[in-house]
Amino acid sequence: MSSPIAHPRRSPRQERSRLMVSRILDAGRTVLIKHGYDGTTTNLIAREADISPGSLYQYFPNKDVIIAAIVDDYTDQIARTVTTHLVEHVGKPAELDTMRETLAVLLDAMSEQPELLRAMIEHTPRLGLGNKIVDFEQRVGELALAHLQLRDQRPEHPNTVVWIAVRAVEHLAIRYVLDQPPIDHDEFLDELTALFGRYVSL
Repeated sequence: MSSPIAHPRRSPRQERSRLMVSRILDAGRTVLIKHGYDGTTTNLIAREADISPGSLYQYFPNKDVIIAAIVDDYTDQIARTVTTHLVEHVGKPAELDTMRETLAVLLDAMSEQPELLRAMIEHTPRLGLGNKIVDFEQRVGELALAHLQLRDQRPEHPNTVVWIAVRAVEHLAIRYVLDQPPIDHDEFLDELTALFGRYVSL
């Protein structure tokens, strides 16, 4: 079982502090992508940020806290993008075109930083970070469930359908971004939409 992740040492309340935290996190992303989790050290991050290790330690006690903050930022950005889109469509007819648009939003959000996604998924231990992914899945699942419950014809087990569908779509989208198979972007979206539509009986 992973040990709990410590919190940053200093809360970035002042503009100067916020800029320093942002600088450290930007450097952390670069080092994580280049060296992977095992090769990432606070010294490398400090060097990339062009600051002293002592300055870094004023804000973050170790590399795991830095990586946790990076993962938080990444998953929060995707969650905001996808949930905002879903909220705008709750209550509207559940049509395949609408579903394809939602899947395109998710895929595009994941594709914005493919190197970071790879470092997180393939090279970084869970570190207790699974909760961020679970939170994202739950938020999307709740909105999808609300969408299904407004339909005249609903699945017999809507909670089960949503749980499976959200995680299947998430996994396929991640593998498409990371594996870069010889499949056209629009073709992938068409097939993913068809798969999802058949499963939830759209």
